[in-house]
Amino acid sequence: YATSHGLTPNADQPLDTTVWGPLAMDGNMASATPGITNGRAIILIAHVHALFVSLASAISPFGFQDSLTLNMKEGEKDEQAYGVIIPLSPKDVMAQGGLTADAEMANGRLAMLGLVATVATSVATGTPFLEVVNKMVGGVMMA
Repeated sequence: YATSHGLTPNADQPLDTTVWGPLAMDGNMASATPGITNGRAIILIAHVHALFVSLASAISPFGFQDSLTLNMKEGEKDEQAYGVIIPLSPKDVMAQGGLTADAEMANGRLAMLGLVATVATSVATGTPFLEVVNKMVGGVMMA
């Protein structure tokens, strides 16, 4: 319906540089059409939108908007924030077989730290991400 009534742009048509200016350029001035297409522009705008929505929800989530973690209508109480240092009590961890909320928070933070370190290594060395992971595990992933 939208395409037949002209509501969606032609994805293969380049953006008009008189309207969009330098935003329509892709940096390849040697090509016959030195600009990005409507389809690519829509994807870029969607990515930027997703990035800013993610940043906004990570930086300032409001209590009344955070319905994924708490059910305030049923009286569920918020947990105390962990802070930078996670309090791990060896006695509690061993009593529950290692599956405590504190241990899971520490595991999650260490996993994210490992992911960030792997991506940083990949970017700094110019090596593809999977090759960096392959080197970290001793070369057992790829022959």
